[in-house]
Amino acid sequence: MAVSTGLIMDVNLRSRENNQAHRTREIDRERLIVRRGQPFSITVQCSETLPPKHHLELVLHLGKKDEVVIKVQKERGAGDKWWFIQQGAQDEMLLTLHSPPDAIIGQYRLAVLMMSPDGRILEKTDKMKFHLLFNPWCKDDVVYLPDESLLQEYVMNEDGVIYTGSWDSITSIFWSYGQFEDYVMDICFEVLDNSKDALKNSEMDIKLRSDPVYVSRIITAMVNSNGDRGVLTGRWVEPYSGGVPPYKWNGSVPILQQWSKAGVRAVKYGQCWVFAAVACTVLRCLGIPTRLITNFASAHDVDGNLAIDILLNERLERIDERNKADSSWNFHCWVESWMRRGDLPKGNDGWQVLDPTPQELSAGEFCCGPCPVAAIKEGNLGVKYDAPFVFAEVNADIVQWMMIQRNGRRRKIKVDQASVGRNISTKSVYGNQREDVTLQYKYPEGSKKEREVYEKAGRRVTEPTNESAEPGQLKLSIKHAKPVFGTDFDVIVEVKNEGGREAHGQLTVLITAVTYNSIHRGECKRQTVSVTVPAYQAHKEVLRLHYDDYAKCVSEHNPIRVKALLEAPGESEPIMTVANISLSTPELLVQMPGKAVEQEQVTAFISFTNPLPVPLKGGVFTMEGAGLLSVTEIPVNGNIFPGQKVSVRLSFSPVRPGVKKLLVDFDSDRLKDVKGVATVVVHKKYRPVYTGHY
Repeated sequence: MAVSTGLIMDVNLRSRENNQAHRTREIDRERLIVRRGQPFSITVQCSETLPPKHHLELVLHLGKKDEVVIKVQKERGAGDKWWFIQQGAQDEMLLTLHSPPDAIIGQYRLAVLMMSPDGRILEKTDKMKFHLLFNPWCKDDVVYLPDESLLQEYVMNEDGVIYTGSWDSITSIFWSYGQFEDYVMDICFEVLDNSKDALKNSEMDIKLRSDPVYVSRIITAMVNSNGDRGVLTGRWVEPYSGGVPPYKWNGSVPILQQWSKAGVRAVKYGQCWVFAAVACTVLRCLGIPTRLITNFASAHDVDGNLAIDILLNERLERIDERNKADSSWNFHCWVESWMRRGDLPKGNDGWQVLDPTPQELSAGEFCCGPCPVAAIKEGNLGVKYDAPFVFAEVNADIVQWMMIQRNGRRRKIKVDQASVGRNISTKSVYGNQREDVTLQYKYPEGSKKEREVYEKAGRRVTEPTNESAEPGQLKLSIKHAKPVFGTDFDVIVEVKNEGGREAHGQLTVLITAVTYNSIHRGECKRQTVSVTVPAYQAHKEVLRLHYDDYAKCVSEHNPIRVKALLEAPGESEPIMTVANISLSTPELLVQMPGKAVEQEQVTAFISFTNPLPVPLKGGVFTMEGAGLLSVTEIPVNGNIFPGQKVSVRLSFSPVRPGVKKLLVDFDSDRLKDVKGVATVVVHKKYRPVYTGHY
């Protein structure tokens, strides 16, 4: 390279103006962050007017070892090339760079070269860096989403609602995605840089980062730590020693920060909604429209037969609860990302299922998706990726078997074809209410089209047992109120005789505590009684469940499972029914009086009353909120006695203006996962503009 002539004095990336135009100002105002397929401008200041026939050239470098080098063309060429135009006079030039809509996402290093008439490099300035993201506002980008209200929710919204509980008792928790918090974008690229593919062949990995199918699949593998340098370690039962219990997290940012600061060592612990929420943060940050989905009564089909086989002994206890057994979860969370699927036949564009919870291997990795939601609805299970597994999650049969002790054989006692995949939910774009998206995954239950899809997918279509009404048949049902954790409540098992003769039978009721993904935690109550039901009448068996019955074994989501089995001489098979009861927890009261202004102190007041009949020990409040404050803990001194109200106050200065959410969690020894939220409107700080006049 020739000796520098000192012509290039300064290169201004015009970060503030470009970031505003590219909707990345929330991420950073000082560093240049732009979206692909949309032009951006920089200025080059020279010490004097360029000599005749001298010209500028631009070169882009990607990767820590400059694995990819791109020469920016001087005029518009093919649509898949970078190009720039140059305007200006005298000593300042405006360069407008155009990236292709399928450009590689990542951190670029920009070199500005001063070239002589004979093609020699006279001067080189290459200290400038910028980031390029996906662009869902660009119609030629495969993640293009042509609806501004959807973009504001699925890319720009830093707060969300996650639905939990059970299909007939849906609860919600607020979550801080925080995709625009300081340096979260850098951690998202660090996640990509530490994937197995990147470590094995960094050049190939970088070139594939133009494709959201590839990028999103890598993210589902990297959010869990199974077999790689991933972000989160999963654990589904206590104790959660050496880490944070999954229910205690309020947001993604502390998890990503902890992973990065610890030298990409996995954070303990996550469960499905935490894995999904962290994936949602990373995908939204990179510019892929993403939403979090909850599937209630979700099936985990291990052997791929589209059936969840549950084997019970004669005491109604499950006897195949090994790590690799089929299971039905009260709820399961994943994400959907929006993209066109050029790698698949027509009809597979739009929302794609991505599941970062480590369940089954996919091509040797614990990842799942992207799988088109449209393919699941139509039963097209041959498309990439993992369609059979996702189809089973929303469509599998539940088959209950009983092992008969005297002969060692198993007997089928119930086939349920309608319970899996119910009330599939996501947060509405119009507020914090729930939107039901079940009909995007499946045709209406019992419809002709549904049966056609099942046959195409290879699911057997049979008459369910215990469902068709016949004269003299007994019907079994379980009823309950919506109890609050800490109270005593009744469970009512009703035996209804729809026949014309008196019926006799033996009724067994087993009440157990389980985790939300059906891991047994302990027996709460068991009762076996003989029942006589007159013709066309009903018998109600009432079981009173006291706090002491369930407190010792209930898990953090507080699910109680009730199984009822009726064996009657007039029935060909035993009759069985199962119900899940979600115990609700009290809410925290979070108040924020006064007007909130960025960079000015405000005070939040948080209060909580112990609803349990026992004292609480080791109480701690945890607060956080994107644009408001980082994670802050306030411990409670001493015991909180039954009925006692405890109040804390927290002062902080909001960081960014806009509508924000302050999220609060309370945990103690006997009561965990108590949540509260306050919406905070943070106003811009008034900055007087000096006009030069008085």
